[in-house]
Amino acid sequence: MKFCHLLLPATFALASCQVGPDFQLPDLSGGTKWKEGGATPATRLPDDWWRLFNDRELNRLVSRALEANNDLAAARARVNTSRALVGLDRARLFPTLDLAGSAGISRASAASLQGNLPPGANVDLESQNYRSTFDLAYDPDLWGRNKRQIEASSAAAAASEALLDSQRLGVAAEVARQYFLLRGLDAQESVLNDTVKSRQDALDIQKSKADAGLIDGLSSSRAKTEVELANSDLGSVQRQRGAAEHALAVLCGARPSDFSVSSRPPSGSLPDIRAGLPASVLNRRPDVRAAEQELRAANARIGVAEAAFYPNFSLTASGGFQAVDAKDFLNWENRILSLGAGVAAPLIDGGTNKSNYQAARSRYDEALATYRQTLLIALREVEDALIDLRGLAKSRSSLEAALASSRDTRTLSQERFDKGLTSYLDIVDADRTVLQTRLALSQIEAQQRITLAALAKALGGGWSGK
Repeated sequence: MKFCHLLLPATFALASCQVGPDFQLPDLSGGTKWKEGGATPATRLPDDWWRLFNDRELNRLVSRALEANNDLAAARARVNTSRALVGLDRARLFPTLDLAGSAGISRASAASLQGNLPPGANVDLESQNYRSTFDLAYDPDLWGRNKRQIEASSAAAAASEALLDSQRLGVAAEVARQYFLLRGLDAQESVLNDTVKSRQDALDIQKSKADAGLIDGLSSSRAKTEVELANSDLGSVQRQRGAAEHALAVLCGARPSDFSVSSRPPSGSLPDIRAGLPASVLNRRPDVRAAEQELRAANARIGVAEAAFYPNFSLTASGGFQAVDAKDFLNWENRILSLGAGVAAPLIDGGTNKSNYQAARSRYDEALATYRQTLLIALREVEDALIDLRGLAKSRSSLEAALASSRDTRTLSQERFDKGLTSYLDIVDADRTVLQTRLALSQIEAQQRITLAALAKALGGGWSGK
């Protein structure tokens, strides 16, 4: 008991110690301006940033995906698991109390005792034993090992929550991408349907002229070729649209056979999404927050590994009743009590603790490199989106001018052909140019919306790490 009296104060005094390095976030800056966009006022997107496109169908699809997507369901389960593990580590800070009980009856063999008994002795061969105790055990958090473990698991839980935000953002952006791709294909399909109809009308005219002997069969043959080429392009666009619709179905947690999106061209003006400042973007990005928390967890695990080099103390207490007769079990005279304290110090472990410590250090270095790389990727994604938007705007302006010019060329070619000044081949070439320009313009318009969604994702969306 004197030993316990000396050990207890020392144990509780040491419990305030905490080994291992305290976490400090590396001083890494994203700069003060963008290479492709310069410095712009800081902006913050709303949580439902996709509503900026003013498209009800897009809003419906994103909401459905965020509720039913299976990858998000798995991510939410991982968050719940990580939170439960924090509770498991936190429980180690507190004592454990168990209730133990036993009851037994035994009978000895008379033959086995006969040689050890005096003549005429009368011995009861049956014996009973009843025991019940409350067992208390406590492992003081010496050197802060448990606190560091809680710090690590809490950071891991925060990382899983940030990754869930990142996946939400990714799912919303992917739904927007597939949706705008689908709408762009709808626009191309509309162009091709108009083209097929106009070319079929031209073919009918050329056939009528050929049947009347006004022209030879060359013009009608060329017109037939153009109709079939347009039909071929139409089939390709319809195939791509089907694939985009199937992708949307999976994102929304539905079977492709049970999912459809009605055809219509894209509508609504392009939203104004500004990049803000690099520092604010890095603070918003959920993947950056996740990498930071992983780095924090790796730093805390260094302290856990370092604590293994030091002695570990344990305290135990047990109290209850024990008797050889059930009717006397609760008599105060039959009470039992024990107190104990233990210490275990590593002496020879074959280098286990040293290797664990070196591994923890290496994992921290790995997490630090991952964190730095995550910052660079975040900055690159914003720069990519900015330069894409600028290039797409320039291309769209040029295509709009080219479309107006190509339509004028098509009109002039038709007039010259009607006057017999040129061949039907000039009309074919002009018509092809109009078609290709209209298709390219539809693709550019869809790509602008896709890139704006990519910019919203690169800026961290509106997920604020709730």
